Amino acid sequence: MRRSVTMFLSLAVVGGLAASPAVASAQGRADIPQSHPVWAKPQSKVADTAGSSTMDFRVYLNLKDQGAAEAAAQSVSDPNSRDYRHYLSPDQVRDRFAATDQTVSAVKNWLSASGFGIGEVPSNRAYVEATGTADQVQRAFAVTLGKYQVKGQTLRAADKDLSVPAALANDVLGVVGVDQATNLFKPDHTDGADPTAKKQSRAQASPSTAPPSNGFRNSGPCSAYYGEKTDTTDPAYNGKQLPYAPCGYTPAQLRSAYGLDQVAKFGADGRGTTIAIVDAFASPTIYADASEYAKRNDPAHPLTQQQFKQHIFPPNPVLEGPDQCDASGWYGEETLDVEAAHGLAPGADILYVGGQDCEDLSLDTALNYVVAGHKADIISNSYGDTGEDIPAAEVKVFNHISLQAVLEGIGVYFSSGDNGDEVARLGTPSPDFSASAPWVTAVGGTSLAVGKDGKRIFETGWETGKSTLTNGAYTPAFPGAFNGGAGGGTSRLFGQPFYQKGIVPDALSTKNQTGGAKGRVVPDISAIADPNTGFLVGQTQTFPDGVYYDQYRIGGTSLASPVFAGVMAVSDSLDHYHHGFINPVLYQLTSRTSAIHDVQHVDGAVQRVDFANGVDATEGLKTSARVLDYPNLTIHTTKGYDDVTGLGSPNGVAFLLLV
Repeated sequence: MRRSVTMFLSLAVVGGLAASPAVASAQGRADIPQSHPVWAKPQSKVADTAGSSTMDFRVYLNLKDQGAAEAAAQSVSDPNSRDYRHYLSPDQVRDRFAATDQTVSAVKNWLSASGFGIGEVPSNRAYVEATGTADQVQRAFAVTLGKYQVKGQTLRAADKDLSVPAALANDVLGVVGVDQATNLFKPDHTDGADPTAKKQSRAQASPSTAPPSNGFRNSGPCSAYYGEKTDTTDPAYNGKQLPYAPCGYTPAQLRSAYGLDQVAKFGADGRGTTIAIVDAFASPTIYADASEYAKRNDPAHPLTQQQFKQHIFPPNPVLEGPDQCDASGWYGEETLDVEAAHGLAPGADILYVGGQDCEDLSLDTALNYVVAGHKADIISNSYGDTGEDIPAAEVKVFNHISLQAVLEGIGVYFSSGDNGDEVARLGTPSPDFSASAPWVTAVGGTSLAVGKDGKRIFETGWETGKSTLTNGAYTPAFPGAFNGGAGGGTSRLFGQPFYQKGIVPDALSTKNQTGGAKGRVVPDISAIADPNTGFLVGQTQTFPDGVYYDQYRIGGTSLASPVFAGVMAVSDSLDHYHHGFINPVLYQLTSRTSAIHDVQHVDGAVQRVDFANGVDATEGLKTSARVLDYPNLTIHTTKGYDDVTGLGSPNGVAFLLLV
């Protein structure tokens, strides 16, 4: 369930991080390049923006020396560098690379003189926050604000590029919040059920009062482990009687499958590492749910009050957008992330950071909070955009935040998305941002078969084909219709990063490129994601007969990201250091070790039975065959590096010791 399609700009960032200076214009002002959405055309305008309407926005500031910051980030993360793992403190990053106090003062003075109220300036001096009216914004940035019809939505935007006083031209990185050039982020989790199944209704509520999300249960039959039960009563699918899908793997099963249980006896369970989880909003029942979940499914590893902390930004009570962010839907994302991270690394501390809403501005704020204060050693993020057509300012801002994380030795993990190559929604293949950014680790997804003994039987790329059993026949026939899968592909935004050179095949890196150029390819690594071989979670939900805790199977690369974050936390505690940005190490491992399991195509499928209404049998059952690693996409699981699973998945103790 990712964010809706966006189509805002064509931005080529070779190498991924170059910041464009403002361009001089008339009357002593300078334009901010690409700050005007391409869809904000006169013929698309439907209304003026009310001059008295209140707006919050941020003026993000350039680094003092972008090139030096990038070089330092590569040095601290590259095993071949003498500065490898010589991380910087937040104060050192600020003093060496951030905007100066004089720059901050100059921007604040200009905004104050323009009538704006001045808000937060974070400790890393990344931005100046301001509040004012639309009229004040129009005068300060020399634009006219209007409402424009685009992709079925009415969004605010300026009629041309924003401009700032020429004296600030070299200081301003971009402005975020003046327009609505981004749709709303959506989390990357899925239960793989028919989206029409959930027929309950819930009253609209503000994010601060949103009730628990709609209830969902798995009906069964299902298996305690892969292959435990086989469907012998329904017709064969593609000539085979299929095993029933697992009921949902437990933490112990995943720890065993990825080899984490073998090092637990040495105290390597994530202790000494803090995993931050960034999402929107905050479930009011999260600690109670995660505690109950551990008690029922992993009683030897409770989640203690001392291990779990939250930093929650006050929710935005009014959002200009079509779906109001679906605050309750984010509760399920938070639940999955917390329970999966704790399940894989039960000794790690968990810090949950909840953004005030699901817009880019708020989630960047939550991410920057962790990075600016080095509040965690690992950050797991399970949300993103559909594709890469997003505002230039957002790209620059995000890259600055992730670059600082690398300098500090913080590993930032992003789910690669749940819609495969995005052709179904965009019409052309594309990876998803933020996973495609060069200074983060993109975590792709797999279908994982865990046997009775807890060992991995096989693991293949997660791309699902679905055929529904109707009147004794499967429709559509094998391999079915695409029903979700791990995101991947070649970036149009970012050039090939140093760590992928010589490892990622040219046939992949040159896709979506022109003139022989090479791009960043997603993902980097992968872990379990397929909801049909998914993870058991427990959550307080809203059912027809009340609100209470229950359990269900779930997946998506929202699962893969916290699972891999948990694996890395265990590796931290085993190796007695924090690994930071892991990509350079990962790509060097492939040529000389067996630390990474090469995920390849496997011909397989499972039988799945679901409640038609998602909660009980009163409206009947639906039976479907789910093909693993659906072949009819432009991304494929292959031997070696591929654009579904990246380098592969963690290969037990060999991975934990060598990363």
